[in-house]
Amino acid sequence: MRRDTFLKSIAALMAAGVYPMSAQAAANIKMMIPANPGGGWDGTGRALGSALREAGAASVTYENKGGAAGVIGLAQFYNSTKGDENALMVMGAVMLGGIITGKPPVSIDQLTPIARLTTEYNVFVLPSNSPYKSMADVVAQLKKDPGSIKWGGGSRGSTEHIAAAQIAQAVGVPAAKINYVPFRGGGEATAAILGGNVTIGGSGYSEFQQYIESGKMKPIAVTSGQRLKGINVPTLKEQGIDVEIGNWRGVFGAAGITQAQRDALTQTVIAATKTKVWAEALEKNGWNPALLTGKAFDTFVDRDFATLRATMVRAGMI
Repeated sequence: MRRDTFLKSIAALMAAGVYPMSAQAAANIKMMIPANPGGGWDGTGRALGSALREAGAASVTYENKGGAAGVIGLAQFYNSTKGDENALMVMGAVMLGGIITGKPPVSIDQLTPIARLTTEYNVFVLPSNSPYKSMADVVAQLKKDPGSIKWGGGSRGSTEHIAAAQIAQAVGVPAAKINYVPFRGGGEATAAILGGNVTIGGSGYSEFQQYIESGKMKPIAVTSGQRLKGINVPTLKEQGIDVEIGNWRGVFGAAGITQAQRDALTQTVIAATKTKVWAEALEKNGWNPALLTGKAFDTFVDRDFATLRATMVRAGMI
């Protein structure tokens, strides 16, 4: 390519808000998904991988390593990718909760923050054949016998776990009495709900959407402050339960990469979020775009970690 043509191409990309990947960053992206297939992290990681390929990555490979709110995958990622400028790990609020409750030997601050990508609120659902028909029915039974209501969701410390504890507190039930059943991934939680092995399940709306639309699950509450656009499900607050909690997902890079490598990887991710395939993933899954990078993302993670810890203390979870 002639130099002037190349420069014009770069200028056109920058004018469109899309930045070209460096040759090295575009080589082979390795994506750690610290959860089993079928959940929100898995969907996010694979959607981002498709967007990265559209933005110019030569290839994207994935590895799922579920368990303990993502901290098992976190430890493997930390130990196996030090200094690797092409490595990414999906993470989010759930992992921060798992670090707080589990106190693992590897923590998120040992990795390199890259970007927050999305935010999403949870939905609580009942299996279609449940004897309960509403959140009011669930709460009434919770007050009578807290242990009889089995809450299913992500790992201990997940946003749905915190939400269940906050719901109990809001209706006068000690959070320590809730019967919460953690699962390593959205696929396991979905199977447990459909099989009637838990009373009520919680997760991001996108994870349950197909089952809600097919009538296999009945949505009874969302954890947002207002009803979600296009989703006719009442909020907890509408039902007299003063609880609002959101979830966010993002990506971190490997430990030990340089600032220049971090900057290049960040621009790679930013380019991916400007692609058509990423926009389609946001629309399909009902994810809210929430891109945040650099020092602003560093500050956000530190603040959210402190807020989650304080919330868990108040809920009696730690």
